[in-house]
Amino acid sequence: MTDHPSRATEAFFGRRKGKPLRERQAEGMATLLPALKLDLAAEAPKDLAALFPVAINYRRLEIGFGGGEHLIHRAQENPETGFIGVEPFVNSMAKLLSRVEELALKNIRVYDDDATQVLDWMPEASLDRIDLLYPDPWPKRKHWKRRFVSQVNLDRFHRVLKPGGLFCFASDIDTYVNWTLIHCSRHGGFEWTAEQSSDWLTPFAGWPGTRYENKARREGRSSAYLTFVRG
Repeated sequence: MTDHPSRATEAFFGRRKGKPLRERQAEGMATLLPALKLDLAAEAPKDLAALFPVAINYRRLEIGFGGGEHLIHRAQENPETGFIGVEPFVNSMAKLLSRVEELALKNIRVYDDDATQVLDWMPEASLDRIDLLYPDPWPKRKHWKRRFVSQVNLDRFHRVLKPGGLFCFASDIDTYVNWTLIHCSRHGGFEWTAEQSSDWLTPFAGWPGTRYENKARREGRSSAYLTFVRG
């Protein structure tokens, strides 16, 4: 465990539940969530591959998977990658679990609360990649402390990522993109890989798009795709 101070759950996300779940979604939450949810009361395995019932050679965490489109796409695309998806919003978790069941995916595990709890539970150097895609930008200055990218959370990322592991960030909010570049630079443990503008304007390889990205484009906002390597 790390010595980082805990942060209140509401520091990083807002409401937990939207409209009532459909019957099938409610059933999935009742049966599939307990089966796939990380048990943080138990000691984490030294190799996170042990969390999955299939052979895993790459370990990846997605923080705040929203509708789950990206996570599902990547899990289908990379059956030998073990994915851990964290999402506190009940309706989003229910939607993802429905797709996991439909597609019989065996390489996804989930957690439905604060991602910092998962990061603090994980062993050192246990992840190959962390994805933080279209996180809540908390645009008002008084709420900036709620942004997930912070020195304390970058410390968490640095601890759990393997040397050479990746932190990938995407956003359509310029101020949050700049915020992330500044914080990673100040931290000193991450190197931004971009060499020219196309490197951050071009989506990540195999990128399926997300509903947040589509909404941003409709509203006239372009996105940035930042990749950092853990030193």
